[in-house]
Amino acid sequence: MFVYYDSKTGNVQRFIDKIKKERPEWSFVKISGDMEILENGHLVTFTTNFGEIPDTTENFLGNENNRKYIKSVSSSGNMNWGTLFGKAADKIEETYGIPVLMKFELSGTHVQVEYFINSVENK
Repeated sequence: MFVYYDSKTGNVQRFIDKIKKERPEWSFVKISGDMEILENGHLVTFTTNFGEIPDTTENFLGNENNRKYIKSVSSSGNMNWGTLFGKAADKIEETYGIPVLMKFELSGTHVQVEYFINSVENK
């Protein structure tokens, strides 16, 4: 299983680290805007600037080849932002047609980590 991720403040990285403890056999790849992937996987990113997709994630998804390998997107966010919580995931779904798997608060709770793992394994 491949999980591609983008992290700026460390919340997504901490979420990924929690998943790594549960599924050490999975592959975790921090994305860069100019990379090209060759394996199916799930994208985890964050929401920035009042509900926007991070530039690194946008550049990564701008590569049509990368998009075809991404099966779902999940986004961290802060519930204090109300309707903008995890909005990057919604915008990725709208723009690129990649379905939203979940949104999680900051670095994710144990329940959210388990939900991610179970959802990915059953897709």
